[in-house]
Amino acid sequence: MSHNGGSSIGLLSYETLVHAVAGATGSVTAMSVFFPLDTAKSRLQVDEKRKSKSTPIILAEIAKEEGLLSLYRGWFPVISSLCCSNFVYFYTFNTLKKVLLAGPQRPGPGKDLLMGIVAGAVNVILTTPMWVVNTRLKLQGVKFRNEDLHQTHYRGIFDAFSQIIANEGVRTLWNGTLPSLILVLNPAVQFMIYEAMKRRAGKGNKKISSAEIFLIGAIAKAIATTVTYPLQTIQAILRFGQYKGDGKGGLMGSLSNVIKLFVDRVKTQGFFGLYKGLEAKLLQTVLTAALMFVVYEKITAATFKVMGLKRTIK
Repeated sequence: MSHNGGSSIGLLSYETLVHAVAGATGSVTAMSVFFPLDTAKSRLQVDEKRKSKSTPIILAEIAKEEGLLSLYRGWFPVISSLCCSNFVYFYTFNTLKKVLLAGPQRPGPGKDLLMGIVAGAVNVILTTPMWVVNTRLKLQGVKFRNEDLHQTHYRGIFDAFSQIIANEGVRTLWNGTLPSLILVLNPAVQFMIYEAMKRRAGKGNKKISSAEIFLIGAIAKAIATTVTYPLQTIQAILRFGQYKGDGKGGLMGSLSNVIKLFVDRVKTQGFFGLYKGLEAKLLQTVLTAALMFVVYEKITAATFKVMGLKRTIK
């Protein structure tokens, strides 16, 4: 059976669904492989009294103090959130791609960035509650160096949702939304660089190898992560929910809380305090993004081939 993708312009498209499922599968596979690096990054961001800076040392400390399995603490909620998040992102991005690049329209960095920002904003608004819960579950039962951080007691994803809503109000589920909305620049910049480099590598219908996809994905993510990392640190602190700020939480978070957290962090730890955990983050996200793009490209190519779909490449 052969489709030419003609019926797939718009929201309910088989092609965009394939991209969404492939993106979600790629991210889940890659995140599972490199998950301990994410554990190290979360600890360094939230527990500012932890002295260890190096990723291997912090991983060894966590394994020694809390057991080897603690490196995978919070794996299921993270994977669930990531799966939903990437499904939404890839679906929205590829739907916009079909609409904005329909007909004679040519692709370009400006359009890629715009599609990335819109897809990121849709993703943030829909999936922030899952990420708030997953940050809490990931840090539950850990041995904090900072005594001011109190322990939470959730029995799982649904219990965490119900306890947060009952004790802190439904708006808490959108904690950190403001930095998250600004942080849509991260995947937007990543996709802009990725799409531009992929177009250049595939000029003249040249076949792009898995190694090239891995390298392109790694470079795109490294640039995007380094540029936006200070906001990711602020976002992690807000999601953990123990920063009281000035009480102006609200659905969109509070701009004054974000600014105050920035200033406090720089005052107590210097400018590089905003980059605490960057080594673990870069190691984890660069490798994860690179592997995710390889799995994503392989799944979409194989699915379109099997189903006899003509893949639209722009």
